[in-house]
Amino acid sequence: MPKVTFLPEGKSAEVHRGSSILDAAEQAGVELAHNCGGVAACTTCHVWIEAGLDSLSEIEDREDDKLNEAAGLAPNSRLGCQACVADEDVVVRIPGNRIAS
Repeated sequence: MPKVTFLPEGKSAEVHRGSSILDAAEQAGVELAHNCGGVAACTTCHVWIEAGLDSLSEIEDREDDKLNEAAGLAPNSRLGCQACVADEDVVVRIPGNRIAS
C-alpha cells in the first residue's frame, strides 16, 4: 500500500489505492479543512504535492476550475478531496497554518 506523508508534521498513513489525500489525512490524524464536505465546491483542502505527483489521479475539470481560486496556487497544487493515490508514496504539504492541532 502507498504511504502518504503530511508536512510539516511528518505524520503519515498507509492507504488503499484510490484513497483521496483527504481520506489519508483523516487516517493519519491530520486535520485538513474541507468546508464543502469534500465535493470540490471550495478550496479549503488545497495542498501542495512535494513528491509523488505522478502517482495521483489526473485533475478533472471541476477540480481545475476550483484550484484557480486557491490562495498560493502552484504547479503542484491539488485539492485533497479530489486527488486520489495510485501505487507510489506521496508527500503532501499543507499551505499556511491550516493544520489544526
